[in-house]
Amino acid sequence: MISIAGYEWGWDNARALIGIVLIYGVCWLLSEKRKLFPLKLVIGATLMQFAFALILFGVPFVRAILFKANDVVDGLQAATRAGTSFVFGYVGDNVAAEQLMGGSPPPLFFFQILPIVIVVAALSAILWHWRILRWVTNGFAFIFRRGMGLGGATSLAVSANVFMGMTEAPVLIRPYIKGMTRSELLIMMTAGFATIAGSVLVVYGAFLEGKMANPLAQLLTASIIAAPAAVAVALAMIPETTPATERMKEPDFNYASTMDAFSRGASDGLQIVLNIATMLIAALALLWLVNAGLGALPHVAGAPLSIERILGWIFAPLMYMIGVPLDEAAKSGSLMGVKTVLTEFVAFLQLAEVPVDAMDPRTRMITAHAICGFANFGSMGILIGGLTIVEPARRDDFLSLSWRTLLAGTLATCLSGAVVGALPYQLFTGGAG
Repeated sequence: MISIAGYEWGWDNARALIGIVLIYGVCWLLSEKRKLFPLKLVIGATLMQFAFALILFGVPFVRAILFKANDVVDGLQAATRAGTSFVFGYVGDNVAAEQLMGGSPPPLFFFQILPIVIVVAALSAILWHWRILRWVTNGFAFIFRRGMGLGGATSLAVSANVFMGMTEAPVLIRPYIKGMTRSELLIMMTAGFATIAGSVLVVYGAFLEGKMANPLAQLLTASIIAAPAAVAVALAMIPETTPATERMKEPDFNYASTMDAFSRGASDGLQIVLNIATMLIAALALLWLVNAGLGALPHVAGAPLSIERILGWIFAPLMYMIGVPLDEAAKSGSLMGVKTVLTEFVAFLQLAEVPVDAMDPRTRMITAHAICGFANFGSMGILIGGLTIVEPARRDDFLSLSWRTLLAGTLATCLSGAVVGALPYQLFTGGAG
């Protein structure tokens, strides 16, 4: 372990750099055209990831603003509580429960936590209509277009996925999906799997409040730095052969008015809430059933078998490769496995339940970045269904790319974890000057 200007750097950080190389090695092995492997683009995407991380957390002024993101969570929670307490009464507010029980009971998940998604979805739609979010998205799109040679439609879809959902972002480029190449389709789909919608990002930040430093800032950064990785991984697997001049298109998307944005955003948020609730009920029930069956088997290594333990063993090498210490790789791998097999929502719930002293803060940070994406089996159906509604003529292409998208999205989020794993932990917590 060496220390430079108050920042510590050692073997775990170096191993994360090696992990980045190994991940792209896997992409090369799975490439449809290995001779066209985009080495310069991969190097550029990696440098872009590190640049994003260093700018967001290494520049004091930017870092100070980013660290204020957690105040946004508190404000949104308070605003949401004002709505839920009116609609649901005491069920939507913990005040009555605290008075009756004489303590601080956990909030009711469906009535007090999930409604944040509706508020954020409505707010995001309004900010898009007012061109605030559109300006930010177009800024990222310009970076991807110039830095990675993406077409206008593809670059907008990638940048929009940083803030919007995997099925909402393609709506912005609906007229252009029909003419997209297979490489561009994979980029769009992988970006959807490698990032997290702002509507649920706030919820995950609330989950991890008090469990890790600056959780919302961390997760927002994870979504941003995973975007160039999604492009690089997708193009490594299916290299682009169509000239860039034939892919430069500039789409746009508008709401009719502020009220239209508000109503459509809130309605979309409700659909997301219902989908989350449905998936969680089914996923947690299935998890319980599988664990009940495994628990009846003989113990292994002095403990009963569970799906979490098995997934931990499977994904431990991957997490060790991106910088997690060996003694915590299985624990981190378990969460990565749960995220892939079930949903990232369940994985974040389980990560939030891990006591502060039961996981190294750096391991928690890398794990949070690695699970910050929609790449899981359940999302495959949601993504294909949503894209088919947007462009029915490309359904066969969506289906043929689905498994590759799942792998590409998973590797892209792992690259996000590897980037923060390669950098000093103190950088992301403000622990050094």
